[in-house]
Amino acid sequence: MQSQTIDPGKTQLNDHSGTAHSAHEEHPDLRLFGLVMFLVAEGMIFMGMFGAYLAFRATLPTWPPEGTPELELLLPGVNTVNLIASSFVMHNADTAIKKNDVKGMRIWLTITAVMGGIFLMGQVYEYAHLEFGLTTNLFASAFYVLTGFHGLHVTIGVLAIVAVLWRSRVPGHYSNEQHFGMEAAEIYWHFVDVIWIILFGLLYLL
Repeated sequence: MQSQTIDPGKTQLNDHSGTAHSAHEEHPDLRLFGLVMFLVAEGMIFMGMFGAYLAFRATLPTWPPEGTPELELLLPGVNTVNLIASSFVMHNADTAIKKNDVKGMRIWLTITAVMGGIFLMGQVYEYAHLEFGLTTNLFASAFYVLTGFHGLHVTIGVLAIVAVLWRSRVPGHYSNEQHFGMEAAEIYWHFVDVIWIILFGLLYLL
């Protein structure tokens, strides 16, 4: 009857493998959940600001206050179309990386970043040509706070896209199986787009 010998090294390796597997099961990837919670919190801040704006509008007898110059619609309208279109371009980048097309992802991301930069430049141009300032009246203050806070989020979104582009220079960093950074940037960008649509309707159309 032959005796079986047990290799301590293999036993130790199996123990470590089991421990690592158990640790992976105990600590699932919650990055997407964290991103969604962050966006929910940011959305609540925006909703609070929108609510305050609507309260101002409802309580004052005249809105905007008398003497407030009318807002031009052409440039903000073009900016809105540009931002909405950039969401579709951003989605193409996500579709590309899920097909392992890193080059395609980079091209679409670059276009999205340029479109985001154009939006920001359009907003700065609008600020430079407005006929009222931050402290002119309540409408002016609300306008600058809302658009400025949104502009900050667009800037962060552009920086996130640039970060994804920078990290994509490492071979294999993004692939059809590993693409959370790309996916997170896309979700954030869509969030920024939706917020602007609401903001545009409140400030320019109502």
